[in-house]
Amino acid sequence: MRHLSSRQLRRRILLKGGAATGFAAAALLPAGGFAQAKTQTINLQLGWLAGNNQIGEVAAKNLGFFEEEKLNVVIQPGGPSIDGVAIVASGRHEVGQVSSSPSLMLAVSQKIPVMCFATGLQQHPYAYFSLPKKPVRAAKDLIGKKVGIQATAKVLLNALMKKHGIAEKDIEIVIIGSEMTPILTGQTDVVSGWVTNTTTLKPLGPDRIDLRLWDAGVRLYALPYYATKDTLEKKTEMVLGFTRAMSRGWEYALKNTDKAVDFLVKEYPNLKRDDEIEGSKALLKFAFNANTQANGWGAFDPAVWAEQITLYDELKQFTAGAPKLDDVITTTILDATKDVRPKIG
Repeated sequence: MRHLSSRQLRRRILLKGGAATGFAAAALLPAGGFAQAKTQTINLQLGWLAGNNQIGEVAAKNLGFFEEEKLNVVIQPGGPSIDGVAIVASGRHEVGQVSSSPSLMLAVSQKIPVMCFATGLQQHPYAYFSLPKKPVRAAKDLIGKKVGIQATAKVLLNALMKKHGIAEKDIEIVIIGSEMTPILTGQTDVVSGWVTNTTTLKPLGPDRIDLRLWDAGVRLYALPYYATKDTLEKKTEMVLGFTRAMSRGWEYALKNTDKAVDFLVKEYPNLKRDDEIEGSKALLKFAFNANTQANGWGAFDPAVWAEQITLYDELKQFTAGAPKLDDVITTTILDATKDVRPKIG
């Protein structure tokens, strides 16, 4: 509804008459005479602490892209004691982002009503790292090796072994933290982590060998964005605006990585600029590929999601039964923004 000042009301009374007079009246109203569209606050709940995974959102925020969509975006950090999916599912925050797609599949299998509407990275950067003295270039090379993984990554190793017919007795699993010390001291032959964690990986040197999970046939998405079905249905315009602005922020980060990192470090002063530039350049290679060139930033392939669900079902990860694909993902937001999301490979 329009709210007019007394001056505007007087002007309208003087000018009212026919339709043409009405148009004249509108033309005479001073700039700002009509109420502006209300800005909505939208909370983006992260699955972990903020870092270069948020470079696109931080760029969009600093460049005013969210503001243009009448959105005030607040990035809410996650952490080891924060269940981001539960927070979004409860309605406390509007949208969320998790590190890996299986988290959403598992949540939906437990009847938690969240759905993925876009993906930040087109391929998952998770990999197994080895050194030339004991190289692991293919999944079969893991046989007979001591493999260091984080406790939460056991299911990923199980998926890889299932895909390639490797028995658990054929490898030795060692639970490690995020450091590279175990492989450097001989406690393990292999360590695992994200290729984008360039600072952590530096001690392995330039000759390290990467076996990416995606390349080995276990195709997962990283940094999927999600919301509840209720939010997607009742606040569609808000999610559309959020997606449009995000896509512009990620495009800017790709084309102006150093400047985008400056925004990131300004937002999170604990980050080191040089490390984040190196890490962000590695990260952005996973955000844009042939799929984004054809379908725009944030797009995903439903067939990849279906493949994931089947694999995790075979691994008996769904204690309440495998979720339906249509309950895990929706292309509604992507379809509605297909003409404005940047198509860059």
